[in-house]
Amino acid sequence: MSLPWWKKAVFYEIYVPSFCDGNNDGIGDIQGIISKLDYLRELGIDGIWLTPFYRSPKVDNGYDISDYFAVDRDYGTMADFERLIAEAHRRGIRVIADLVLNHTSTSHPWFQEARSAKDHPKRDWYIWKDPAGGAPPNNWESFFGGSAWEYDEKTGQYYYHAFSKNQADLNWTNPEVKKAMFAVIDFWQAKGVDGFRFDVINFLKTSGKFPNNPYDEKGEQIHRFDKDQEGILETVREICAECRRRPEPFLVGEVGSEDLQILKRYSGKGLLDAVFNFNLGSMEKFSVKRIFAELKRMEEAYTDEQTPTLFFSSHDMSRHISRFGRPPHEVETAKLIATLMLTARGIPFIYYGDEIGMRDLYLDDVKKMKDVQGIAAYEMAIASGKTEGEALKIANERGRDKSRSPMQWDGSEFAGFSDASPWLPLSDQSVHVEGQRKDPDSLFNHYRRLIRLRKAFPALHAGRYRVLRERDGVIFYIRSHQEEKILVVLNFNERSVSFPAGDFLSEGSEWLFPGERRRIRPDEPLKLAPFEGVIVKI
Repeated sequence: MSLPWWKKAVFYEIYVPSFCDGNNDGIGDIQGIISKLDYLRELGIDGIWLTPFYRSPKVDNGYDISDYFAVDRDYGTMADFERLIAEAHRRGIRVIADLVLNHTSTSHPWFQEARSAKDHPKRDWYIWKDPAGGAPPNNWESFFGGSAWEYDEKTGQYYYHAFSKNQADLNWTNPEVKKAMFAVIDFWQAKGVDGFRFDVINFLKTSGKFPNNPYDEKGEQIHRFDKDQEGILETVREICAECRRRPEPFLVGEVGSEDLQILKRYSGKGLLDAVFNFNLGSMEKFSVKRIFAELKRMEEAYTDEQTPTLFFSSHDMSRHISRFGRPPHEVETAKLIATLMLTARGIPFIYYGDEIGMRDLYLDDVKKMKDVQGIAAYEMAIASGKTEGEALKIANERGRDKSRSPMQWDGSEFAGFSDASPWLPLSDQSVHVEGQRKDPDSLFNHYRRLIRLRKAFPALHAGRYRVLRERDGVIFYIRSHQEEKILVVLNFNERSVSFPAGDFLSEGSEWLFPGERRRIRPDEPLKLAPFEGVIVKI
């Protein structure tokens, strides 16, 4: 049986305002993305994930949508979007769109109508509750901080917002909401998108119950009753069925959890094709044993109908080169992480700029911050009595601007991103595409070689594990597909190691990576330099 296209694909996340500015107003846009499609083809990308490009006041940088059927003016026109789809498809690149089903902007006409009167037909499109003794209906906290309930003076009720007060949660128990959102799905599929990344899909409120959340021993709220609720999987099935009225869409969900047992519920037959495995991708500190443990847990927990995802950076977290880098070995560690992502079992997602080793951005002034989460953290820190410096440090840690700085294409003043000052400051400008293209040992060329290798050998994109082990800071695995078997050995140590491969190798084993072919003798150990990964066809 032939594999679905997305099981063979290497995906690339484009944070739209930060990738490339096509009209030189300082904001990345669709024209800019079109201008870089040949770059993506050169890298070997099969699919791009676009963060929200819909019309929005951008309180949360586009995740607060005010018109689901329009392209935001900052990013271009519908004609630009249609051209992007056509040009990407002409190059064999699929496009998946980020879609927010959980909430809308409070500027959306639906919400404006809903808040106009208690008896308005759209009132029940959102979640409204009476005050409880002059206070919010329950103790639920927003994931951006503070109460998740906002009081509406005009109608005397609170509306629910899991995130910013400018992002009102939709009421998915209302069939009219479902019908309206299915129309959005149909519209963009008709425009040619090849699938969707569903934002915070496990937050859809389907149980209709609102008990107080408990607290942990540190006094922090446990979000037990405001996500992963009763009825959620039935709703996800309906959403997926609607999408699959068209052939072969790729449906991937952001399930807000690091608990593998929760994550696995959302994918499989009739459900999402995959979810983002935050249990692996969002680990804060580098740990060989933790990486291996999560790979092993996913292999044991997932059925044959489920496929893990492999990613270590996104627009919501610190870049992995900044999280994992061990000076002076940041680049070497990043190369090993790339080797893991592109050879382990799962669907790889590269975050823009990771292929050249872009670092986190640190902002020295709250006025330069754009992220609502970082700004909220700063304001709460100041309100709690923190100094300016302490509040700024907290804001940089909790904010998400750090991984959203503009893509660095060359060594010019604005890094080739734009001819104008960018919407967000640049990061370390010594890192850019132009410089890395010329260096055969660069991180960029490392990614290119690995992606080519992954495409050339079915075991690397379709194979199961025959062996998956870790020993003394070395992760190794064998993936097989039909008669093909590939051995991958990753040395995460700062010292050279001799890997006893005699149990796996035989005469005729072929050295695939890195560099020039080396002679392989089954009776001799493989010699790995510090931070080296090797790939051998058995």
